[in-house]
Amino acid sequence: MPSVIAVTGASGRVGGRVARRLADRGVKTRLLGRDPARLPDLPGAVRAAPAPYGDGEAVRRAVDGADTLFLVSAHEGPDRIQDHRTAIDAALAAGVGRIVYLSFLGAAPQATFTFARDHWHTERYIEARDVPHTFLRDSWYLAGFAAMAGADGVIRGPAGDGRVAAVAHEDIADVAAAVLLGGSEHDGAAYDVTGEEALTLAEAAEELSRAAGRPVRYVAETPAEAYASRAALGAEHWEVTGWVTSYQAIATGEMGTVADTVRRLTGHPPATLRAYLAAHPRSYAHLLP
Repeated sequence: MPSVIAVTGASGRVGGRVARRLADRGVKTRLLGRDPARLPDLPGAVRAAPAPYGDGEAVRRAVDGADTLFLVSAHEGPDRIQDHRTAIDAALAAGVGRIVYLSFLGAAPQATFTFARDHWHTERYIEARDVPHTFLRDSWYLAGFAAMAGADGVIRGPAGDGRVAAVAHEDIADVAAAVLLGGSEHDGAAYDVTGEEALTLAEAAEELSRAAGRPVRYVAETPAEAYASRAALGAEHWEVTGWVTSYQAIATGEMGTVADTVRRLTGHPPATLRAYLAAHPRSYAHLLP
């Protein structure tokens, strides 16, 4: 078992859950987050000062004394790859000897989903540093289905009839904890972390309808319609492109992968969408009649 694990994104939905699982196992941690006030107060945890990924010296100080780094990817942005590189170099300079990186399913240089390309470049950078590492390539979050639906009960996007095997934050955290605690047996591995049911957005809308007690439906858009419908949001082009291509990646089949990683590494099956909605009614509160 590693002596100290640095957990980034520890105030977030994956990093926070990982930190709690490690604390439950008696592991000492260093917790990093954008807002230290939101970091959990856990046994054996040191809450670090703010350490943006692009600030190498701040990251080095924050992870000093840790031998393993759980690296949750930075929020999307035009400098994301460079920020990752800076954080990785800082962690290695601080003496970190192992990195577990939360990547994304289908990470590739020409992935349809543009943000998945950032993950591919980050993976290659870690490999080139010649440090023991593991990549966790998670699918869409189950929470994302409800988030995609507007208050009008409509999911819009150019996903066609493609499928996505979405996964719960809890299951990702369970896998991450198993890998972090498992040691060298996971070195060099790249695990696809998915649910075990691959749904179309129309099928996901049916489950949301069942949970919310009102009709929820999927309306397919063309890519041009998708860009136009999001233009009024005022986001930058790179961000809108990421949103639209996430749906297109479903249409191309790049998100339909179904892996047994959750079951194999944790000993339990991943949550289904129906089970997730039953356990998290707040996720679809905006859809209630």
